[in-house]
Amino acid sequence: MQLGLKDFKRFEKQIILKNVGVAGQKKIFNAKVLIIGIGGLGCPLLTYLAASGVGTIGIADPDKIEISNLNRQTLFTANDIGKFKVDQAKYIINRINNKIRIKVFKKKITLKNIKSAIRDFDIICDGTDNFETRYLVNDECKKMKKILISAAISKFDGHLYKFNFKKKTSCYRCFMPEMPVFERNCETDGIFSPVAGILGSLQANEVLKTIIGLRNSLDNQMMIFDSIKINLRKIKLSLNPECKNKC
Repeated sequence: MQLGLKDFKRFEKQIILKNVGVAGQKKIFNAKVLIIGIGGLGCPLLTYLAASGVGTIGIADPDKIEISNLNRQTLFTANDIGKFKVDQAKYIINRINNKIRIKVFKKKITLKNIKSAIRDFDIICDGTDNFETRYLVNDECKKMKKILISAAISKFDGHLYKFNFKKKTSCYRCFMPEMPVFERNCETDGIFSPVAGILGSLQANEVLKTIIGLRNSLDNQMMIFDSIKINLRKIKLSLNPECKNKC
């Protein structure tokens, strides 16, 4: 995308920021970001990336919209029930900014297709709700030296982490070596809907910071949010010498 007069006017509130400027906005235009999971996290994440001008966005999700999604998946309405999430998300985003290139993956990310799905993107965002996919995305991003920015939510809490696999770094398996026996997600534990909006927005914030190269990122750290206490804290994710990914 080129920065024309209309674009300058549209994004001027970002461009006047000292740490963004015209150069930073061009980086945003040229960025390629894949979002895996268009749910409670993916909806605000996608909205803010599109509104900020990210030029190429991939959206991957095999699910159709259900009535139980509507309390937190803010791109959708009751009229969308039964439609594929990625189709409706693309329609909404094109109305926000029709210059954005939206690449749709209407399938579950698996071992067979993950390499082709993430190959053309610089930053991978994981907003899925199951450990199987989370481990798969982590492992393949490490192999392909991608930047992974992931979030997860449950009940009144959420966490956000970033791994820059272009460098030597820890990975998700360093933090959680083995898949838990019991799956914990919104379906089983419930979710306080503002938590989804907050974590999805924080995820977008970290993506945009990464694109324009701002310091003080979450590299090798996890941010934990407690919505009851209104508390944010960060913990360091250290290299685990026993990690299966040989970090």
